[in-house]
Amino acid sequence: MADKKMEMCEVETSLMTSESKPAPARTPNKFEKIYQPCLGELVGTAFFVFIGCVSVIENEESMGRLQPALVHGFAVAVLVTCMAEISGSHFNPTFTLAIYLCGGMELNMVAPYLACQLVGGMLGAAMAKVMTFNDNFAKVHGAAFAVLQSDDQVGRALFGEVAMTCLITMVLLLGALNTKTRNPMVPFLVGCTVIMNILAGGDISGTCMNPARAFGPAVVSNYWTYHWVYWVGPIAGGLIAAVLIRLLLGDEKIRLILK
Repeated sequence: MADKKMEMCEVETSLMTSESKPAPARTPNKFEKIYQPCLGELVGTAFFVFIGCVSVIENEESMGRLQPALVHGFAVAVLVTCMAEISGSHFNPTFTLAIYLCGGMELNMVAPYLACQLVGGMLGAAMAKVMTFNDNFAKVHGAAFAVLQSDDQVGRALFGEVAMTCLITMVLLLGALNTKTRNPMVPFLVGCTVIMNILAGGDISGTCMNPARAFGPAVVSNYWTYHWVYWVGPIAGGLIAAVLIRLLLGDEKIRLILK
């Protein structure tokens, strides 16, 4: 009888165990692996640039840098949180390059991401133009970065873009990719870094830190004065951050990959 009871218990336990096993994970299809992430980058970048541009175009003079700083920072935090499981929430060519260099994405997705971000930037800037008053749009060149007006400003602005983009890219890489420092609050941390950087450096360079954010308004308003600064500075800053993470601050396994 004891043996029979033991057998019955084993059968029941086996049945319960089999029923409680989680269903095997479904392999993502081609749409989910390739097209959906690209669409996420396009849509996310479009709304980030749209909201950011509107905050600049319709900014009250009495608010100074506070309104654009808060709007850009909150937009990043919200969009990154919502889109993280779809595309990784880059919305920035600099982030995409740095994430790839740190092993966070495959090479075949880099070019599609960059293209979608630039198209999203143009779409967002066009949406801002449709929504805002023409006089306000023209006054700030559609929220293209018009802070630089002479050559003697370029050096400080370029250094500011490099340093500030390096900082925000390090926050992203350490908070999202690095195993030892990974943090679920990374959307909030990146958003706070955006706010801090704009408040600190808005009058020096405009604090772009994102070529897609600069490119979209430049195309829509046809304003290209010192536009190259907002490509060279952010990309250089992102590359410096990637090197720091890969060689010095990141996980041991990351450093071993380079050897």
